[in-house]
Amino acid sequence: MQEGETRRSPGAGGRGLWLPPALPLRAAGGPGFFTEEVTASSRHYVDRLFDPDPQKVLQGVIDMKNAVIGNNKQKANLIVLGAVPRLLYLLQQETSSTELRTECAVVLGSLAMGTENNVKSLLDCHIIPALLQGLLSPELKFIEACLRCLRTIFTSPVTPEELLYTDATVIPHLMALLSRSRYTQEYICQIFSHCCKLRHWHSCGFKSSPQPLLCANGPDHQTILFNHGAVQNIAHLLSSTSYKVRMQALKCFSVLAFENPQVSMTLVNVLVDGELLPQIFVKMLQRDKPIEMQLTSAKCLTYMCRAGAIQTDDNCIVLKTLPSLVRMCSKERLLEERVEGAETLAYLIETDVELQRIASITDHLIAMLSDYFKYPSSVSAITDIKRLDHDLKHAHELRQAAFKLYASLGANDEDIRKKIIETENMMDRIVNGLSESSIKVRLSAVRCLHSLSRSVQQLRTSFQDHAVWKPLMKVLQNAPDEVLVVASSTLCNLLLEFSPSKEPILESGAIELLCSLTQSENLALRVNGIWALMNMAFQAEQKIKADILQGLSTEQLFQLLSDSDVNVLMKTLGLLRNLLSTRPHIDQIMSTHGKQIMQAVTLILEGEHNIEVKEQTLCILANIADGTTAKELIMTNDDILQKIKYYMKGKPIMAANHKRDPVWEYFNEVPLPVGKTGMRAKCKQCNKEMQGLVTQMKQQHEKCSFSGGSCVEDDERNMSEHAGPLGESILKIQDSENYPPSRSSSFFYSFRVICQ
Repeated sequence: MQEGETRRSPGAGGRGLWLPPALPLRAAGGPGFFTEEVTASSRHYVDRLFDPDPQKVLQGVIDMKNAVIGNNKQKANLIVLGAVPRLLYLLQQETSSTELRTECAVVLGSLAMGTENNVKSLLDCHIIPALLQGLLSPELKFIEACLRCLRTIFTSPVTPEELLYTDATVIPHLMALLSRSRYTQEYICQIFSHCCKLRHWHSCGFKSSPQPLLCANGPDHQTILFNHGAVQNIAHLLSSTSYKVRMQALKCFSVLAFENPQVSMTLVNVLVDGELLPQIFVKMLQRDKPIEMQLTSAKCLTYMCRAGAIQTDDNCIVLKTLPSLVRMCSKERLLEERVEGAETLAYLIETDVELQRIASITDHLIAMLSDYFKYPSSVSAITDIKRLDHDLKHAHELRQAAFKLYASLGANDEDIRKKIIETENMMDRIVNGLSESSIKVRLSAVRCLHSLSRSVQQLRTSFQDHAVWKPLMKVLQNAPDEVLVVASSTLCNLLLEFSPSKEPILESGAIELLCSLTQSENLALRVNGIWALMNMAFQAEQKIKADILQGLSTEQLFQLLSDSDVNVLMKTLGLLRNLLSTRPHIDQIMSTHGKQIMQAVTLILEGEHNIEVKEQTLCILANIADGTTAKELIMTNDDILQKIKYYMKGKPIMAANHKRDPVWEYFNEVPLPVGKTGMRAKCKQCNKEMQGLVTQMKQQHEKCSFSGGSCVEDDERNMSEHAGPLGESILKIQDSENYPPSRSSSFFYSFRVICQ
């Protein structure tokens, strides 16, 4: 028997008013669900609602309540026969007794506990405004019944959360009702936790969000609840004697804190019975607490940490939250607990290298996750047939959670990536995951592949041995944008010069696909499309460069150069630099597209762009100047020559009011001999010395990070670290990290050829 469907002794009496029209037969069960099986007994229950005797009406509602408990067919029959409008009418009549109105709310709540079609039918009858109006009653039992019904409706996936926020007076009234009873506390917190969605969305970067992200225009739900005092009104509920109240309050805090620095910073300083909230959350992580409480407390601390309210090296994260989440991944836990534990842990460690390293060596986590792909096993300890059937239907959720956690673990550290790759049948599992029917599994498998593709070693070995480019190309052919973004990011890395997959990808028609991505309305897809083409053009043959130019078309290329997003502009300039490398290629391209390219260069140099954009543009001019005939396009263009002269005046390396780029944190400046100009830098990790160009330094830092400091000569050649005018090109690994815009430039070195 479900909560809200308790039986009660019969009463007597009733009241008759008007007969509402019956709902369409398809409303509750869909086409063909009902035939002539609407029984006489079902009709009898509805007819009794119209009896002129109020006591008989009440008895009829009570009998209806008892009849629908656990009987979805009976619920659907009553909905079709028009019981809902009549129940709502009785519920809203001030002349109805409190007992009758309460029983009507209970029956409506029971009907809502049926199928999703039942909930849709209730929503079509405008049940939510009627129930919200009922909350104004002074009768506590009636209020609790209305809240219980609202809780059931709002926790249904078919109910729009916005219905709770339509009337601005609803939220403050619910806050006021929190003090009425433990039932109002439980139901209201549950409603809040299910109706709190974020207004913003994740771009395809590599995010493993364990919370739903969607909201209508206007203030997001977190802000509305926060501004109406949700934190202060709910905090004291954590000390309630009712476990259900404590749990719902905890869940409420988890959704309020998710990616919300304002709420998280407030929670850190909230006191409950003399203890700070983080301390209370840590106590709820103890092993003697229910698993549900441990998991939800870990989520609260995780979200507060990711929002910046708690430091990643805080003991409550390193010694409490992280180990607790790893423990939830154990095969002794239920499927739902293992999934939630892995997803939350993936989110916690996603952006922090040290947490990734700690997690990787905690309780053999990497090996433990391999069990996620074997569940349930032939020797499973599950004896409950219903549980086994449930787990078989949801085993894919374990796989997607494992892929997601592997992706976070391998995001930065090469040794961790190696351990993941060496896990039993790991690459085969990823390849199989790319073709699974579940969109969540495919997306997580691609994320895992993207994370591992940042390894130079794995690109050369495991990725080639298992030909991962083939299923990846299939994913790119027909997939939703969220999958396309991560898949195209991965493709960027597979197109690096030292990747053996580059040639077969080119032969499979990737140019046409990538050119189409550059026309997407999705910003992340445009960036990835042009990024992949940039890597493809690096030290490429003339035919490949010609195919890229033909596929893009001059019109599309210049549309990208005028894109409002600086990332699209930078990658397009990088593509041009790679296309304009090698003297014969430079002369050939400039002979057919020289006029348009020079026009674009002029517009960018004249525009309001940051220094890094103009540095890239000037490097393109340096490449053009290296051509045999192409340089004439510069030498005969007085406007371009004047701009070069302008940028060469004085010391443009440190522009006025601009600080040195943060990338210098990873380099030491190398003193130059007397009489020499420019700047040189030495990598602190691998001691490689290079010209002090910000763009090249960033490339070096990225490569050095991915290779763990072991920068072999072949990689140095392919990554083209030595900036210079002689047909220079660039190659970049696709990563989730975004560096701040450059604040320095070194143009003098790049234009020696022009001045000779």
